[in-house]
Amino acid sequence: MQLDLKKLLQEYKKGKISAEEIEKKIRQEKILFVKRHTVIDLERDYRCGIPEVILGEGKKDEQIIDITKDLLEKRKKVIITRTRKNLVKKLKKTFSDKYNIDFSDIAKICVIKDKKLKEKKEKIIVGVITAGTSDIPVAEEARVVIEELGFKTIKAYDVGVAGLHRLLDPLKEMIEKGVKIFIVVAGREGTLPGLVAGMVDGIVIGVPVSTGYGYGGRGEAALKTMLQSCASIAVVNIDAGFVAGVLAVKIAKIVRDAEK
Repeated sequence: MQLDLKKLLQEYKKGKISAEEIEKKIRQEKILFVKRHTVIDLERDYRCGIPEVILGEGKKDEQIIDITKDLLEKRKKVIITRTRKNLVKKLKKTFSDKYNIDFSDIAKICVIKDKKLKEKKEKIIVGVITAGTSDIPVAEEARVVIEELGFKTIKAYDVGVAGLHRLLDPLKEMIEKGVKIFIVVAGREGTLPGLVAGMVDGIVIGVPVSTGYGYGGRGEAALKTMLQSCASIAVVNIDAGFVAGVLAVKIAKIVRDAEK
């Protein structure tokens, strides 16, 4: 269970808990040692506004199950990125009695939630756009992360510069719905983020994708194009859908707090 500092301080004020007990509870919530392979940062959401997320890539199934089990004792939800179907089967076998388990095959994200957990979405909407169909997996990684971290999204896929007229209506809809944060995902020459930035009053996050081939392939040309964009855009690394999603959420939280 996540530590409620406000409640602890109220109990201290009423004399129901000592300063030493509060210190002990805070120390217990700083880090979580999972056997001998992982140290979880439990304070990340307090410091950064984003909780610890498990990267599935490169970890053994048993390690991820260990981490998930211990983390669920502290939190009501766990997000696992870059995961795989065979692992999800094991996670369902282990946790499905108490938790809802959702897996996006295209985003490669698994979300495990307490069945009693009630969540609400913020009003701010993030637009997610791709140049091509091949860019959708990276875009979906960003979109699912944004949704799971509490914000709404609206998407427009396969609307790249090879047929620019496809972009106009979806972009108009996003603008009319008040979208101010746009994630634009593109491979090949990576032109679309700069183009979108020249058409909207908002922040554009460019995500280069490793869908190109030949000279400048594997996302390199797309990355260079975005970095050289005449329009002012933010750019993350190649295929970094998760990073783009987190960045969008951080910006959305700043906008939300400024509007209060």
